[in-house]
Amino acid sequence: MTEPVAPMPAPTRLQLRIYFGAAAMLGPGKAEMLERIRDTGSISAAGRAMNMSYKRAWSLVEEMNAAFRDPLVDSTRGGPGGGGARLTKAGAVVLLHFRAIETAASQAAAADIAALTAMLRDISVQK
Repeated sequence: MTEPVAPMPAPTRLQLRIYFGAAAMLGPGKAEMLERIRDTGSISAAGRAMNMSYKRAWSLVEEMNAAFRDPLVDSTRGGPGGGGARLTKAGAVVLLHFRAIETAASQAAAADIAALTAMLRDISVQK
């Protein structure tokens, strides 16, 4: 009889949120929403892909559009011709800057994250 294999621990990762005062925030969820809208052309499809309700997906888009000087997402209502959504130029630029900040922060923190990771207990032997 073979012994059960312990699950692999999740990889260490850095997650970044940017707070612009008390009223606005941009983080990984909103960035993913922008990417999925860009890729699918639909707010509802982006929300489904992220396992969130249509209402929640719209809420995130409305928050982002209200927070920035120019809207990040442009949408058209459904109907006979169908609706859709697309990133505006501002949306594409905001997404590009956010992903660049994430990359720079991950690179800058890599040595310290590795040092912290090396200090963790070996959880694979714990119950």
